[in-house]
Amino acid sequence: MSEKLNVAILGATGMVGQRFITLLENHPWFEVKTLAASARSAGKTYEEAVGDKWKMDVPMPEAVKKIVVKDVSDVENVAADVDFVFSAVNMTKEEIRAIEEEYAKTETPVVSNNSAHRWTPDVPMVIPEINAAHYEVIEAQKKRLGTTRGFIAVKPNCSIQAYTPALAAWKEFEPTQVVVSTYQAISGAGKTFKDWPEMVGNIIPYIGGEEEKSEQEPLKVFGHIENGEIVKAEGPEITSQCIRVPVLNGHTATVFLNFKGNPTKEELIDRLEKFSGKPQELNIPSAPKQFIQYLSDCDRPQVALDVDYENGMGVSIGRLRKDSIFDWKFVGLAHNTVRGAAGGAVESAEMLKALGYITKK
Repeated sequence: MSEKLNVAILGATGMVGQRFITLLENHPWFEVKTLAASARSAGKTYEEAVGDKWKMDVPMPEAVKKIVVKDVSDVENVAADVDFVFSAVNMTKEEIRAIEEEYAKTETPVVSNNSAHRWTPDVPMVIPEINAAHYEVIEAQKKRLGTTRGFIAVKPNCSIQAYTPALAAWKEFEPTQVVVSTYQAISGAGKTFKDWPEMVGNIIPYIGGEEEKSEQEPLKVFGHIENGEIVKAEGPEITSQCIRVPVLNGHTATVFLNFKGNPTKEELIDRLEKFSGKPQELNIPSAPKQFIQYLSDCDRPQVALDVDYENGMGVSIGRLRKDSIFDWKFVGLAHNTVRGAAGGAVESAEMLKALGYITKK
C-alpha cells in the first residue's frame, strides 16, 4: 500500500482507545493522525491527558505522546484531516448515536466499538470471519444519511466472541438451543485491579445489559439483508448468564447446546479447525491465520496460556464433550479488548478498506 489512511481515535484516553493506539502502532495500512476525547482532555498532549491512567502492559508509543488532543464534540475539526475514525467514546447511548451520525455526515466513515448503533437496522454489526457480507447494507445506510462515503459500521459485544464463532463453524449441523455462561474480565469494564481492588478474589454475578447482548447479538450476526435492513435470524435460541471474575483480560464461556443434526465429535472439531472467512481469504493485516484453535487437553483453554492466541485475535475452544441433558458442551475463550473490542474494530476497518468502503478522502 503506497499511502496509509489517516485515522482519528474518538475516546482515545479510555482503555479501549488506548488499546487502539497500541494496535495501530506501525500498522501497515493506517496511521493515527488525530486523537479526540472529552473537553477536559482537549488542548493537552496525549501524554498529559492520560497522565498516570495508561492501562496497557506495553509503553505508550512515542508517536502519539505529543499529539494535542482535540474535543470529540468538535466534529468538523476532528474529521477534517482524517480518512475515517474509530469510535470508543464514553457517553450515553443517545449521545453516541447522535455524534457517530454527525461524523458520518461529514463524509467520514465511523468504525465503532460502541453498542449504540448495534441495533440500527442499516448499520452492519460484523465479525469479519462470519458475516462480512453484511457490509453490503452500507449502501442503504448512506442513502438514509445522505452521504456518498460516510457511514457507521460496528462490531458486536465482547461477550459473544468466545462462543459465536463456534456456532458459525457448526452452522451445517443447525444449532437450535444454546445455554451460555460468560466469565468476563475486568478490562471489559475499562478497569485494572489497581482501579478495582474489590475485584481481587471476588466474583460479581451481574453485568448490566450484558445478558441481553449475549442472547440477541449473535442473531443479528447470523441474520440476512432484506430491503436495505439487516433482519436477525430466528435461531438458535440463546439464554445466558454473565459474571464478572477476577481476570484482567479474556472472556471465558461455558456452553451447552442442541443440534437439529447429529454431528460426531470428530466432525465438530474438524469444522472448528477449518473455519475461516473473508479476512483469511484476503490476508488482511490483523486476521488470524487460524481463526479457531481446538485444544484437546482437558484443562484448556486457560486465560494464562491461551488468551493471546493469534495475537489476541483468535478464539480457543476446548472441553468439547457429550452432555447428559444437551447434545454437546464446550468451553470457549477470546481476548475481550483485542478480538472483542479494539482488535475486532481494526480488523473490520481493514475489511472495509479491502472491500473499497474506506478510501482516501
